[in-house]
This record gives sequence, structure tokens and C-alpha cells, in this order.
Amino acid sequence: MRIFYYLSSCDTCKRIKAELSLDASIKRVDIKKNPLNAVQLDALHTLSGSYEALFSKRAQLYKQRNLKEQALSETDFRALLLEHYTFLKRPVLLYDSKLFVGNTAKVIAEAKAFLDEQ
Repeated sequence: MRIFYYLSSCDTCKRIKAELSLDASIKRVDIKKNPLNAVQLDALHTLSGSYEALFSKRAQLYKQRNLKEQALSETDFRALLLEHYTFLKRPVLLYDSKLFVGNTAKVIAEAKAFLDEQ
């Protein structure tokens, strides 16, 4: 499965989407229009090793709900990710069994290098 999860209203996602060489085999999914379902999220979890790795602690809702003050479990992270699309750390590139999560320079450089090899 080859999917690029992003938020169309996010300038960082737009920049990264333009920067990566996403060929036609990679489906683009705007998570605002098509939020992750449990099956998709669980597939990402299998590759990432945890729901927390997929969770954005920079999300406005995370701050608004004072979630930093709570000790969240993997079950909590999963529930929050399914509840609202903004909790997903983005963008997410799933390329067969390879997963790239987030927008750090290191992750984007790794994704770009990986895609250039394909």
C-alpha cells in the first residue's frame, strides 16, 4: 500500500508534498476530508510500533484540552487519533512496508532519499 496522508490546509504539508517525488502509485489522502479509520490507523501502528509515534503533541486540541497534564496510554492515543484528524502527526508517507511520519528535516530527507531510490 502506498499512501501519502496530509492536510490540504497545512502549508508545511503542501511544501513537503511538492518537495517529495510522489509518483502516480502513491495515493494522496487529505485527512480532513477522509479521516483515518481504525483499520488504517492500526496498519500505521503496526509499522510505527506505537500510537504515540503517530500522535502530534503540537496539535491545538492537545493544548486546549490540557492533555500534556495527563498520563496518556496507548489506548488513549489511539482513541484521540480516531476522534480528530488534527491529532495525527503529519504528513505520513506509507510506501509498502516503509513508514515516514512527521515533518522534521531528518524524516523528510529520509523520505526523499527513499523515494529517489525507487
